[in-house]
Amino acid sequence: MCRVLRVSLSGYYAWRKRPASARARADGQLLRQIRTIYETSRGTYGVPRIHAELQANGVAVGRKRVARLMRAAGIVGVSRRRFVATTVRDRDARPAPDLVQREFAAAGPNRLWVADITYIPTWAGFLFLAIVLDVFSRKVVGWAMAVHLRTELVLEALEMALLRRRPKDVVHHSDQGTQYTSIAFGLRCRAAGVRPSMGSVGDAFDNAMAESFFATLECELLDRQRFRTPVEAAPVVFEWIEGWYNSQRRHSALGYLSPNDFERRRAEDGKSGGSAPAPPGLIERRGDQEGPGLESGKSSTETG
Repeated sequence: MCRVLRVSLSGYYAWRKRPASARARADGQLLRQIRTIYETSRGTYGVPRIHAELQANGVAVGRKRVARLMRAAGIVGVSRRRFVATTVRDRDARPAPDLVQREFAAAGPNRLWVADITYIPTWAGFLFLAIVLDVFSRKVVGWAMAVHLRTELVLEALEMALLRRRPKDVVHHSDQGTQYTSIAFGLRCRAAGVRPSMGSVGDAFDNAMAESFFATLECELLDRQRFRTPVEAAPVVFEWIEGWYNSQRRHSALGYLSPNDFERRRAEDGKSGGSAPAPPGLIERRGDQEGPGLESGKSSTETG
């Protein structure tokens, strides 16, 4: 070995005994913090969110350094993929007009909600999930799960959103699925003062924010866990929505705050008269990576 390296035997052993440099020790400590954050994120965070978490914890470090350490340690965030649509249209039903026109932005809470349904596969059949999401903060304000696709499923999700938020004049945007074009759903919206809105048929971009949420659910939970029955899946999905997505998961479009923290900070800034964080702008299209700096050509370590 010494001949190959062209160093003396004493020099080689002196190098072996030499303590690690201050930079190497600092990198080791930072990597331990990165691993802790990664594990806390359920193995989903990539460079942007881990860097944001470090900054929130008072650790002053550059994003490139975080990327270098994660790459060397093989720590990679999850990447979202396209989700399968489950919309069934009633050709005889009269859909609501499209009040959104793909402008998924809101200046405050309870101005615009988006809603949709997806399925969770299990060995014993599908568990269906209906959600209502507030565009302002991307918070899931209403949700319901069942083993059927009847109108009651979306009504239950809407009822939860109404009970939690008590909106005065909110737009409820969905696709033209039979559940949303049903008479029962339309009557409930009218009674609650909710203004229904529907996108065109067969175009995921017309309900892009809801589709984006389902893509996140798929890559962060459903791709990584299998369920035997709907009964087994339901509490796991519930915990992911309320215990992780709403309360902890950092969103690049929210300045790397969670939906709950974004709403809380906006409310506090509003009371103090300070400068509130800007509301999210147009949602990224379904299947795209979320966040700035994630254009094609980036390492997969950078995702998440």
